Amino acid sequence: MQTKKTDTSKSEKAAAMAGKTWTILKSETTAFVIGLLCVIFGVYLLLAFSSFFFTGGNDQSILSHPNPSELLETGNRIQNYAGARGAQLAQFLINDCFGFSAYCIIIFLVVAGMKLMKAYEFRIRYWFLGCATVMVWLSVTLGFAFGGLLENSYIYPGGLHGYNVSLWIRSQIGAPGLILVLLATAILFGVALTRQTMGVVRKALHPQKGNNAAMAEEVTPQPEPTYRKPVVDEPEVTAAEDESEKKEKKESFWKSWTHRKPKQKKEEEETPQEEPEKAAEPVKEEPEKVIVKEEPAPERVIDLPIDTEEEDEKKHPFEVKPALEEDFDKEEEEPAFEVSNDTKEEDQAYRGDVSQPYNPRLDLEFYRFPTLDLLNTYQNDDPDIDMEEQNANKNRIIKVLRSFGIEISSIKASVGPTITLYEITPAEGVRISKIRNLEDDIALSLSALGIRIIAPIPGKGTIGIEVPNANPHIVPMSSILTSKKFQETTFDLPVALGKTITNEVFMVDLAKAPHMLVAGATGQGKSVGLNAIVTSLLYKKHPSELKFVIIDPKKVEFAIYAPIERHFLAKLPDGEDAIITDVTKVVQTLNSLCVEMDNRYKLLQNAGCRNIKEYNAKFINRQLNPENGHRFLPYIVIIIDEFGDLIMTAGKEVELPICRIAQLARAVGIHAIIATQRPTTNIITGTIKANFPARVAFRVASMMDSRTILDRPGAQQLIGKGDMLYLQGNDPVRVQCAFVDTPEVERIAEFIGKQQGYPTAFMLPEYVDENAEPSSAADVDMNRLDPLFEEAARLVIYHQQGSTSLIQRKFSIGYNRAGRIMDQLEKAGIVGPANGSKARDVLCLDENDLQMRMSSLKD
Repeated sequence: MQTKKTDTSKSEKAAAMAGKTWTILKSETTAFVIGLLCVIFGVYLLLAFSSFFFTGGNDQSILSHPNPSELLETGNRIQNYAGARGAQLAQFLINDCFGFSAYCIIIFLVVAGMKLMKAYEFRIRYWFLGCATVMVWLSVTLGFAFGGLLENSYIYPGGLHGYNVSLWIRSQIGAPGLILVLLATAILFGVALTRQTMGVVRKALHPQKGNNAAMAEEVTPQPEPTYRKPVVDEPEVTAAEDESEKKEKKESFWKSWTHRKPKQKKEEEETPQEEPEKAAEPVKEEPEKVIVKEEPAPERVIDLPIDTEEEDEKKHPFEVKPALEEDFDKEEEEPAFEVSNDTKEEDQAYRGDVSQPYNPRLDLEFYRFPTLDLLNTYQNDDPDIDMEEQNANKNRIIKVLRSFGIEISSIKASVGPTITLYEITPAEGVRISKIRNLEDDIALSLSALGIRIIAPIPGKGTIGIEVPNANPHIVPMSSILTSKKFQETTFDLPVALGKTITNEVFMVDLAKAPHMLVAGATGQGKSVGLNAIVTSLLYKKHPSELKFVIIDPKKVEFAIYAPIERHFLAKLPDGEDAIITDVTKVVQTLNSLCVEMDNRYKLLQNAGCRNIKEYNAKFINRQLNPENGHRFLPYIVIIIDEFGDLIMTAGKEVELPICRIAQLARAVGIHAIIATQRPTTNIITGTIKANFPARVAFRVASMMDSRTILDRPGAQQLIGKGDMLYLQGNDPVRVQCAFVDTPEVERIAEFIGKQQGYPTAFMLPEYVDENAEPSSAADVDMNRLDPLFEEAARLVIYHQQGSTSLIQRKFSIGYNRAGRIMDQLEKAGIVGPANGSKARDVLCLDENDLQMRMSSLKD
């Protein structure tokens, strides 16, 4: 029995010793030491190999017949810089083994050492296979090429291995066969590295085909003629060549072999530009994206241990466990265009050249998107976690809950820029309502501005307590726009609002929202939030794809966007300023947008499409005839600030067209964003709430205001300064709004305004009030006809519809001049009187009738 116990204890000791040994071998310190030794040995071999080419001849007599005792002596007469052992290694690995290709051993040693030291992230298996393949292939190639020893030299370029292997293969398949084997091996190795090798081989076998393909790529299709021509204010600089593609081709070898460990680096940015050579590509292609090498942000989650006794709390400091942020769910990329086949007969007969699709960006083909250096950067946008604060808050929460007889089994914290979410798991038998009722007691113990309890957290078996940080940090707009999520988004109208509690970039697609209500008390961040929405859209959309209708009753809030009038803004034909500050013009503008909405629905009906995406796809593919009134439709975003002031002054006249737009305009690409600082039921009525499903609530004064905005409490417990709740669905999401300062917006607007733009802002259709008195053409002077009168008459006869906007668009003239021409056409009897919002009737039948009327006018 004693013998068995002794054997058992010995085996246990041996197992424990083996476990300790294995733990030591697997430790990071051991790996670092081994890696450092590999790098040092590689450098030693490099010194020995390099010295061998200069001193090997003098050492040859000693190394060919080595005497161990002589080599151990101090005066061994070895001249190699690495000493006697280095000379022996060089002699063995170069001459006796692989020749010049022995340097691959050094490369692999350095790579393996760097991997073990965790300085760089390499794929060791691929590097080993690659270095071994190159070493053997180069050894055989050099052995065959030089036939062993160089003339009048002591060096074997391919080593004895290469010489003997090439000699044996040549004896089996001959010298031509060996050359073919070496060539095929090199090509296969290149194909394994990068697929571009196949293109090089094809071009070498058929160079004319490669040249023809290159010439075909350089041919730029001529753009479709258009009446609307941009006004060139300044000489434009042609778009620079895309250097990123060259860089990717140049580094394709390294990309397949190594992935450098991401560190804190400066992000590489490239100015998004439009290349003239790519003018014929479909419009839905995104602008050139800024190349951002970004590491996923850690979720900043802290596991907080719970101690059974308060005096033991200091003995067990809780540890920080940063967990990688879960990859955001990327939406499956939808097909570029969903084209319906329901097209009318007159459009089916029209088929343009599909190989040259229409590109609306050609009007401003040299337009450059704003660069990221226009935005401010801040040093503390990703601060360290204050462990003392988290530990103190944890202890206070546990103390308050225990004082009321509530035990919890676990607690952890997710630290955000301004808010920390403490997730607690209550013990069995604890009612959630007891914790929910302790909201004020917890806030008192934490001395916080206000806390918010989420009981329970949707999708989790925990209860959330949101506590403001003692030192909140801002979320700069630059950190949002440079994020990978924003750069690679596939949203039609991407709106980047800020970051969530888990430091994840929060974005929504305004095209799917489809309308947004922003409300909150004065000074809580509404204007900054609206600027963030506009800025994110300016960084993603081309002027031909997006237009803004800005209504600013305060007259100073959105005046900074005046420089982009000819690029992104829309206005009434007789409007002086694109940014509407006169309350009397608001109703007319909203009614004009209703006319635009009705016109777009008619175009969609004639084209057999259900939404703007299908319609623009057909137009780009030249399946719709422009002569029938079809045109490319940009998105229109309506931004209304101080909606409460408009309701007080105009009342139902404002509410009715807004509700009509909110109910119908989604399919035709018109979306509304309204903001108010008075979230009361007489401002945010039931009709408004029903048609604005996306709600953004900043801090409000009372729970009643929060219920008015979100249909639930919570907004009154926010801390202000951009802290907001976003609701679209069942549960609101707490977001810290991105901060974009007024000077940043001014720089962006100035950058866009200095570029070439359209002749005028985007003109909305004419709106004529039915109750207004009809205008008379009796006072029109026919003795001073406009120089474009005759051409305008021919245009009206050709289209068989008379409208001021048609003349204005086709001849690129202002509204006042086009209106005078229309009055002259009416008095001449070519068109009829104004017919409300509809086009005028054309009274002239053909060219002959026009010539008779023109001759009577001259007489």
